[in-house]
Amino acid sequence: MSSPPSFPVPRTCPFAAPDAYAKLRAEAPAAQVTLPTGKTAWILTRYADVRALLADPGISADIRRPNFPAMGIGEQEAGAKSRPFIRTDPPEHTRNRRLLVPELTVKRVRMMRPAIQAITDAALDAMLAVEAGTEAGTEAGTEAGTDLVADYANVVSTSTMCRLIGLPQDDLAFFHDITRVSGGRGSTAEEVSAALGAMFKLFADLIALRERQPGDDLLSKLVVDHLHTGAVTHQELLSLIGITVIAGRETTTQMIALGTLLLLREPDLLAELRAEPALLPAAVDEMLRVLSVADSIPLRVATRDTDIADTVIPADDGVIALLAGANHDPEAFPDPSRVDLRRENRQHLAFGHGIHQCVGQHLARLELEVAIGTLITRVPTLRLAVPFDDLVYRQESATFGVERLPVAW
Repeated sequence: MSSPPSFPVPRTCPFAAPDAYAKLRAEAPAAQVTLPTGKTAWILTRYADVRALLADPGISADIRRPNFPAMGIGEQEAGAKSRPFIRTDPPEHTRNRRLLVPELTVKRVRMMRPAIQAITDAALDAMLAVEAGTEAGTEAGTEAGTDLVADYANVVSTSTMCRLIGLPQDDLAFFHDITRVSGGRGSTAEEVSAALGAMFKLFADLIALRERQPGDDLLSKLVVDHLHTGAVTHQELLSLIGITVIAGRETTTQMIALGTLLLLREPDLLAELRAEPALLPAAVDEMLRVLSVADSIPLRVATRDTDIADTVIPADDGVIALLAGANHDPEAFPDPSRVDLRRENRQHLAFGHGIHQCVGQHLARLELEVAIGTLITRVPTLRLAVPFDDLVYRQESATFGVERLPVAW
């Protein structure tokens, strides 16, 4: 008997789900696959099934379960030690999540707009400064190697996260490297543990400082209101801050870069946005749906036999709820590959669903709105500096994205 087909499936277009998802959705909406670790798991590709699974209390997110469908070879071993709260179940998950929810409400996030705008303007000023000294008629940013991922998207997302939490912003590459290793499907458990260890060492030193000298940042609030009261342990606080940084900065970085790339490839859409800036929030939600960069982040294990997608998934089997599959389901989103700024159904699953729905979704939306809106407004001549077909994508990472995005203006 042949083994199930390999997963993940690479994308052939950066702006769409893998081609195989449509066939699976029609013929095998619950299909078994073989993961890079050698384990088998089930994948779901229909919107209704993904939503139902993520809302099912009989489905576990606990990374310690033997058949947890980890995508990276070192992910489960390292994750079982660090215990990120997104890989736990209630009541542990509920208790940790409640520490962040009050700080990331719509109202609190809106108050951050001036700070995010200042971060964005500073990042763009620095990127545009490469034009100084170039000869007239040359493509600014090309010779200097202006990479929209590293020089703009990563700066905005990481600086915003650092400012929110109260982390130093003098070495943004440090957090990029941590995410690259911890989210790399080829990283060993030793490599992931070493990367997380370096990050936790930084956080531990900062926690000690905040205990002596609290400020007005999120870390200080968590230390004063929760660590000192015993509501959270030191290790839990390290893990909480760690997953907030890793999950928050990488997905937003890639959404800024890929969202910009999509607009550069859709000049009519870009013109429409420039003519009607009020459409930007709708554009952000449509790009979140279409791009679905966190496609295979929702990793689960069935705790009982589960009837879903016309299939019984046995207890203890791993299940992956594919967000790109759900967000490109024509039953939920007619003509799903089209970016429709006036689409009526905005109930996409880019941030997941249920009790594990992304706690930072309001912040992510605001960052994307500010970063992309500022870029297309201030740099009307922005264009790719390399052929589109030469771009290289991150197919082997927990977050889909583009490695580099050379731009000119």
